[in-house]
Amino acid sequence: MSNTAINTAQNVNIEYEFAGIGKRIVAFLLDLVVMIIYLITMTMTVYRAVGLFDEDNVLGIQELSLLPIFCYSLILHLVFNGRTVGKFIMGIKVVKEDGSPARLSDFLVRWILRLIDIVLFFGTVGVVAILFSERKQRLGDIAAKTIVINTRKSAKISHTILEDLEADYHPQFQNAYMLSDADINEIKDIYRLAGESRDYRTLKELRIKVETLLNTQSDLRDGIYVRTVLKDYTYLTQGR
Repeated sequence: MSNTAINTAQNVNIEYEFAGIGKRIVAFLLDLVVMIIYLITMTMTVYRAVGLFDEDNVLGIQELSLLPIFCYSLILHLVFNGRTVGKFIMGIKVVKEDGSPARLSDFLVRWILRLIDIVLFFGTVGVVAILFSERKQRLGDIAAKTIVINTRKSAKISHTILEDLEADYHPQFQNAYMLSDADINEIKDIYRLAGESRDYRTLKELRIKVETLLNTQSDLRDGIYVRTVLKDYTYLTQGR
């Protein structure tokens, strides 16, 4: 699976995977199921109710009710910030190539080009474009300068407040338990982002903040100190 590095407003690179063709097809099929359920529901309720009172207007109501189906992709991508029901279930999302949120104009371009990518040629044009483009983009994505990314990452201990400890680990800062889970989450996030971007100034400020919270002093280097506090917290609170 290909990756893309997205630069955030804080000048930190975050790596995402491009959504593969398999996930995108499954997401499309799930959206198709949603639309079929909608049509079945309309047939069993609204169409039947209108037919009982005014059969002449059933066709008009049917045509009008197809409008949400026709605009399904555009509306849901816009309302749910780059996701449809299928994309949400599959953990994928449409964003701009630089990682910023896609806008109405971007979704509109993608929606119009669905006619070529998906509708007229039964999805073959879109599939071929995704398979052979570097960023896994269909024609609509290329025109709108958007990409589809995986938003879920496999859970690792490094993504939680816990640290992986050696069997014979002994804490150095016994008062690390005074920190809250929220404190540890924030410390760990800043530590990780500062490390990834090599922002040593932020790491120094983080170390000073943690020392202030714990009223400690240490000769350890900034990164090692913060990491030690995280490990100590895990060791001291495992039994809580």
